[in-house]
Amino acid sequence: MDVDKSKIENRKTQIEASGIWTLAEAAGGKILPVSFELLARGRALAQKRGVRLTAVLMTDRADPEGLEELIQRGSDAVLLVEHPALEHFLVEPHAACLVELIRRHHPEVVLAGATSTGRTLMPYVAVRVDAGLTADCTGLDIEPETGNLLQTRPAIGGNVMATIETPTARPQMATVRPRSTRPLPRETVRRGEILRQAPPAKLASRVRRLEFVPLPDARTIADADVVVSAGRGLKTRQNVRLVAELAEAFDAAVGASRDVVDRGWLDYPHQVGLSGKTIAPRLYVAVGISGAIQHLAGMQTAQTIVAINSDPEAQIFRVADVGIVGDLFTVVPMLTAAIRKAKELNAEDAEERGEKQDKE
Repeated sequence: MDVDKSKIENRKTQIEASGIWTLAEAAGGKILPVSFELLARGRALAQKRGVRLTAVLMTDRADPEGLEELIQRGSDAVLLVEHPALEHFLVEPHAACLVELIRRHHPEVVLAGATSTGRTLMPYVAVRVDAGLTADCTGLDIEPETGNLLQTRPAIGGNVMATIETPTARPQMATVRPRSTRPLPRETVRRGEILRQAPPAKLASRVRRLEFVPLPDARTIADADVVVSAGRGLKTRQNVRLVAELAEAFDAAVGASRDVVDRGWLDYPHQVGLSGKTIAPRLYVAVGISGAIQHLAGMQTAQTIVAINSDPEAQIFRVADVGIVGDLFTVVPMLTAAIRKAKELNAEDAEERGEKQDKE
């Protein structure tokens, strides 16, 4: 009788699997913010499951302070692989390390950010270890009894939210949208262990990194502290200038709802939501946006949300910290003028203080 050895190995791995893993990313030895966001997700799953949370870091050199911060922000242990070949992300050497670690330790769950690194590495590794993978998740939960990971992600162009389970294969693997959750605060009293792991014998790659060319426009909605977004309530493309002027007054980036992008009023890089960018700015101003669930999922982790809409029943007001019910064509120009005036007064005050100090 023929036996499928991969299925036997898979069942064996499922029985032995234990623990939640998150993939930490680093650049120039510095831990990237998405690593701490993932720990917040992993911490909730590990507590519910009653298992350890481990951060996995593969790099050419690890910053001791960064390793300590991984512990302070939720991990119980850090699996660390250091090797010169891991200085820059290349899928083959990083995958060789992660595959070796998975086969050595048998985690139940492996989470990575839906970054260029995570989206490249995780499918490659999933195939190598015969595991399931759900990409671009916005929500995660776990069944304590079975350990099944409940992976929620947008489907059918963002019009449906699908929850996916992997009941047999282990590890369960998922990528999570960056900025879809906030990192846990640092707990300086937390203690954990750094477990240094030997890299595989071969870390060769068929790909060479020649150079890195950054995008010419450094101000994107994903990185901005303040985002002002345009919605369908603006009615025409010409009226998007109202949002652009308000954004300029705020020194903010311009965002948009899906309706605005679909109508061609703004380009796709401005789109906020499940089918666009997930962002977590310090301030988010929604202008003429009703608040469809797809949009809310992309911006509800903002620290402060201001909504301007003429409909008092609009969904956006359910998540807004400040709601302004009124005609945006009246409210937005008034708000823009008030912000510009406040900035002028602050500049004058600063100039007067400077002159006073010079005289003293």
